[in-house]
Amino acid sequence: MSEKIISSPNKIKKPQWLRVKLPVGKKYTELRGLVDKYKLNTICTSGSCPNMGECWTEGTATFMILGNICTRSCGFCGVKTGRPETVDWEEPEKVARSIKLMKIKHAVITSVDRDDLKDGGSIIWTETINAIRRANPKITIETLIPDFQGNKVNIDRILTVAPEVISHNLETVRRLTREVRIQAKYDRSLEVLKYMKDKGQLRTKSGIMLGLGETETEVIETMQDLANAKVDILTIGQYLQPSKKHLPVIEYITPEQFDKYKELGLKMGFKYVESGALVRSSYKAQRHLI
Repeated sequence: MSEKIISSPNKIKKPQWLRVKLPVGKKYTELRGLVDKYKLNTICTSGSCPNMGECWTEGTATFMILGNICTRSCGFCGVKTGRPETVDWEEPEKVARSIKLMKIKHAVITSVDRDDLKDGGSIIWTETINAIRRANPKITIETLIPDFQGNKVNIDRILTVAPEVISHNLETVRRLTREVRIQAKYDRSLEVLKYMKDKGQLRTKSGIMLGLGETETEVIETMQDLANAKVDILTIGQYLQPSKKHLPVIEYITPEQFDKYKELGLKMGFKYVESGALVRSSYKAQRHLI
């Protein structure tokens, strides 16, 4: 199978471990066709995920609901930002039907931030989860949710439908949060994660990305903050610049350093730690149900 180097406008030389397989194969073609046919949004394409070829070839995908335009303009994210379109109330059924056609056993759902909506999009979130379960009774679901600006009423809507895994990404260390996640707050994200664990008693998950200028000490402190918030699953991956308009890559983290963070994370008490250059929050998500 042919390979390509992930493109980046940075002058930093890209290391060999950032090689990914080109998307090919019957499963990939089928999934691409369904996504196009039903005009579905996936974070795989909108977020320029480097694992799209591998995941789609295996017949899995992460669906992004509430459109493909985010109200926030995070410096790392490849998703479009601006004024979102009107909420599509038929979207829950479209997603549920497509998952059934794809014969997916474990669905991962995420969304853009919708700070323009009073409910933050939480009602569509719950209707989507319920629709997926009606159409796919044996399915398991992971939800990668926004912070909903810390609004517990909106968070409670997600907790009520009890996805098997509920995730919210911290994304970066405290010092870089204002630059990397412009409208987000480090402590608010930690509070959301702790609240979901304490009230929902669900399996919680969060992720951070490296290479934005953080120090090892800061990474370890961030990992400890997440452990203190009782997060069960931690993902750690390499930041890759989506375009010249986004934050630059300051450093490519070595595989040995990623291994070190995994070992430290397991010692901190995380149930699972996925740590590697191409790891993303939903990568191999089905493994985290055991």
